[in-house]
Formats: sequence, structure tokens, C-alpha cells
Amino acid sequence: MSATLTDGAGQLIWQHIIMRPFCRASLASAAAGAIFAATGAAAAAAADGGYRATIRTIDAATASTMIGVSWRPGCPVPISDLRRVRLTYWGFDDARHRGELIVHRDVARSVVAVFRTMYAMRFPIRMMHRVDRFRADDNASMAADNTSAFNCRPITGSTNGFSVHSYGRAIDVDTVENPYVKGATVLPPAGQAFTNRTNVRPGMITHGDRVWRAFTAHGFDWGGDWQSLKDYQHFEVPSNAAAE
Repeated sequence: MSATLTDGAGQLIWQHIIMRPFCRASLASAAAGAIFAATGAAAAAAADGGYRATIRTIDAATASTMIGVSWRPGCPVPISDLRRVRLTYWGFDDARHRGELIVHRDVARSVVAVFRTMYAMRFPIRMMHRVDRFRADDNASMAADNTSAFNCRPITGSTNGFSVHSYGRAIDVDTVENPYVKGATVLPPAGQAFTNRTNVRPGMITHGDRVWRAFTAHGFDWGGDWQSLKDYQHFEVPSNAAAE
């Protein structure tokens, strides 16, 4: 079930709810949950275990926490091109949590669809916070095993140019379980325990698995398929490509 909604300020929101077979009472409960999500009020996960996701434009309050941190003048995309996605995910504690990602508007719906698949398969995510919580320090975010997206910064290992994260078109998932590996460099350092990719443990992504298939079906490339280095946490839609 999906619907297009607007919030009190008239901003467009895309609300997506996935539910198990339900009766009229559970439908009413889900509808109430959609209203809470549309107005920005806190709402607990539905009793039927439904997946929820909203897509919003970046409001002034959120923008004020990004400016000078994850975004600054000179970044390749304006804040107006970015969207705030809030969604439900399963944690390593086998409980539901709500997280948020900042992504480019062109990939926002694809991100919602991908994480719907991950939720359905109960793929565990450690945490999902905007990098602003870590003062946009990519190393700190990775060390915390944080799943995140937009961050206006150079390519890893460089001091110039822009990473695809700077366009809001890349997502890093479970960064400890899926480290960046280039020669002897492993980031974050705790990811050293997960460099053996044949020993698949919860939170790890491998070529051809359901997470890989969900992302690639929507036009994302996986850093684990690269030849010069392996960025197992990283999925991106090149800036000259459109997500489906």
C-alpha cells in the first residue's frame, strides 16, 4: 500500500507502508500511523510489524544542522536537491528501529524500496544516523558502524574532488561488517575482523546476495565489485545515471 501525502507545510512526502494480511482494525491502525508519519509526530512501529518510510524535503531546522557540517557552500548539490528519508529497520538486537538518511531526490524512492527488501529479510543494521551526528567525520561514523548516505567530502584516501556521497547518491551500510579495503588499509580498523568474506556473518554483504540484488536492481553499483580496492559497505548510483 502506498500513498502520496503532504505535511502541514505543504511539502511532498512519499509514504510507503508494507503490512501483513490485516483486518479492518489493523488497517485503521496503519492509517493512523501514516498520519503520524506525515505530520512528523513520533509513531511506534505498527503492531503488525509494518515497514514505514517517508521522504521529505529538507526543512529549515534540519538544514541548519547540516550547514557547515555535512554541507557547505561549494558542494556539488544544493540542499534543495536533497531529501530526508526516515525508515524502519531491524537492528542487531532483533528489534525494530527508526533511522534516517539524506539522499538526492533522484534516488530517494529507490532507497525506500531497497530498504523495504532489507527489512523484509530482517537484514540487521547497527544504527542509521546522519553524519552530522559525527560532525561529518567519516572515520568516526564508520567506527560506530553507522549506515549513512550524504556527506559532502573528498573521495576516501584523497584530499580533493568529491565523493559520490557529496551528491547524495551513495550509501554505506554496516561499515564494520563491510569495511573499505585497499592493500593493507582497512577502514574502519575494527573491520579487519570481517576481511575474510567467505565467513559470512550477520550484517555482511556479498556479491549476488539479496542486499546486493536489491541495490543493483535499482541502478546502484557495489564497491565490493571494484578491482583496484574493495569498498564492501558502499553502494552508489553514478551521477550520470538515474536510479529506477
